Order: sequence, then structure tokens, then C-alpha cells
Amino acid sequence: MHAWPASEVPALPGQGLPLRIHDTAEGRIREVVPQGRTARLYVCGITPYDATHLGHAATYATFDLIQRVWKDAGHDVLYVQNVTDVDDPLLERAIATGQDWTALAERETALFREDMTALRILPPAHYIGAVESIPWIVPLVKKLLASGAAYRVDGDIYFSVAADPRFGEVSGLSQEEMLPLFAERGGDPERPGKRHPLDALLWLAARPGEPAWDTELGHGRPGWHIECVAIALEYLDMSFDIQGGGSDLVFPHHEMGAAHAQAATGAHPYARAYVHAGMVGLDGHKMSKSRGNLVFVSALRREGVDPAAIRLALLSKHYRGDWEWSKDVLDEAVERLARWRAAVSRPDGPSAEQMLTEVRAALAEDLDAPAALAAVDRWAAQQAATGGDEPGAPGLVSRTVDALLGVAL
Repeated sequence: MHAWPASEVPALPGQGLPLRIHDTAEGRIREVVPQGRTARLYVCGITPYDATHLGHAATYATFDLIQRVWKDAGHDVLYVQNVTDVDDPLLERAIATGQDWTALAERETALFREDMTALRILPPAHYIGAVESIPWIVPLVKKLLASGAAYRVDGDIYFSVAADPRFGEVSGLSQEEMLPLFAERGGDPERPGKRHPLDALLWLAARPGEPAWDTELGHGRPGWHIECVAIALEYLDMSFDIQGGGSDLVFPHHEMGAAHAQAATGAHPYARAYVHAGMVGLDGHKMSKSRGNLVFVSALRREGVDPAAIRLALLSKHYRGDWEWSKDVLDEAVERLARWRAAVSRPDGPSAEQMLTEVRAALAEDLDAPAALAAVDRWAAQQAATGGDEPGAPGLVSRTVDALLGVAL
């Protein structure tokens, strides 16, 4: 599966700072420095049964900033993302709307690519669908079966959470706290025959009318968590630098993924850090497809909203906090974009070196994008008030905003 085209990242003078970021597993902000020149990043992708909403966009903008900070610090980035192109929500939407599930997945994945291109999100090096990862999933599940870390229930295959003694270290939740989340987020804690209520599905035996593949595990399809593990191990190996996604993936998805990988390989950790973006809300609730309170990137673009303004709106909120989308948030971003573009349109201006230093420092300290925007605001305000006589200053501001914030002025 192909990703989307990459926008060019301008070179900046000097070099960026090491990234310090909040690690969910440790519950603190800490330095995450790649072990070598190449930084390894895995971010969980979409289930393509609807268009890209602003919650998705905020998450992928977060990990785009990580790529940009790493690149500015002199690292190459090996970024991998999946597409869950076969799963219950996709199949349910296809049935409800009378569509072929493969056509639905292909159409929505194509729209997602368009949105990511418009928002200037740097693409993954490997963009892999669940279906194409089945050849890697099957031997991984066989290995878990052989070791006793997996078992069968009426043709389905489950992972035993008891197989990983570190189960729970990613989320920090007790099993009592896990159970309601597991039921809410795709788990089946009450299924008869399971060894433990939290044991997670690895392989689903074929159901009537549902897609399935003939494999050594039987006729069926993969579970959710094992898909990401197989893809990550194929391209990144164990102990990659950051596992990322929205905060709703901490449990069960990232907890189970770590347990699957560690039980299968005997190595630890699966990822060196776990980074999670907060939820974007509308009308007092998290944006979600089940609730239907969504604002779509593609709809805003059709209305004529500049994608750069959408991106600035997303960056105006710190990535870890939950926040509410509103017309005011977008209006402020549109105004900011206009101010910045006016400021860099002049041939000269006040020195921009301090602005670059401040933007770098803000982003390197737990991706403080609001502080980075404020640094550019200060330069633009000075340009509007008094101007300056440094010929290269507006160009440096444009390159900084482009390279580090992903916004083309």
C-alpha cells in the first residue's frame, strides 16, 4: 500500500535539540534520544470506514512534529503506520450502507491520503494494511501457540495475558480498571472458554458472510492488536523509539501490543517510549464515529478553509490535553495565518534568530506547539510594529515555520 507524497523540509541553520517528551509508561517527561542516527517511530493508523476527522488530524500532526524535531536534530526517521483495512467497524459500516467493504476501505484510505497531503503531514516510509500483513501475522501467532502464550477457543485464537509478566506496565492500570475499558474498546471479557477475561483475540475463525483467508491457522482473519505488532516487528524490530497514537489506544491496544511482542520475542521493551495525543471534542463529547459528532478535514477543505489554517488550529492546543473544537479556534488560526503571511511578505524585518531558538526549544520540550506559535507571533508583532533592516529575516521565519511546524507561508 502506498502512502502520500512528502513535502520538502527546508534546511535551517544550526541544529535542533534532543527531544524530551511525555512517556505514558513512565508517567513523566523524559529525553528520548534514538540509539543511532535513525529514529524509529510507529503510529497506529485509521480503520477506513469514514473520512479523516479532526481528532485523527490532531494525532497525526502530533507525530509529524516528532518527525520534524528529530530531523532538525540530525536524525533520519524510519516511520511506519498501518491501516486496519479489515475489522468489525469497517464491515459493519459496509453492511449498513450497502457497500463492498474493500471499496469502502479503498475510498476512505484515498481520502485520508488527500487530507494528510493537504495538511503537509510527512508520510510514513512504510504504510501497511492489515490484509497485506497477514503473512507476518500467521507465523507470529503460531509462535505464541507453540510457547503456550496463545490458545484456541472454538476455532478462535486468544493471547493469554499471563504470558507476559510485565502486562500492565504501559497503561499503569489495575486489572479492575482494565475490564470496563476492554469491554468498551472491542474486547470480550465475558466470553466462555477464555482463561482470563482480559485475554485478547489474535485470530478470528471465519464467520458467515465475512471476509476470511486460508492460512496455517485456519480460515479466518487477524485480530486488531496483533496486526500492529507484526508490522512493527517486520520493519522496526523490538525496542523501537516511540509507539504512538491517540490516548484512547493506551489500553487495550498498546498494552496488548507490547504484551504480544514481548511474549513472542522474549525481549523487552517492545517500544522505548509510549506517546499519546489527547482527544478532540465537540459539543461536550470526544469526537467519535459512534457518536457522530465529527468535523471532517475534507469538509473544511471543501468549504474553502486553507489547510494551513486547519493545521495552525490543531497546533494551537498542546498535544497531550483534551480540548474542544469550535469556530473560534478556527477563526483565530485563520487570523494568525494572515498575520504571519503579511509579516513575511516584506523584504526585510527584525532578526529572526531568537525566534528560531525559541521555536526549537519549545518543540523539543514535550512538543509545546502553543509556545512555538507564540514565538512566531512575537516576531510578527514586532515586524508589524517597527519592522527591521535584516534582509534574510522573513525568509528564515518562513523556513522555520515550514520545517518545524509544517505550515507553508
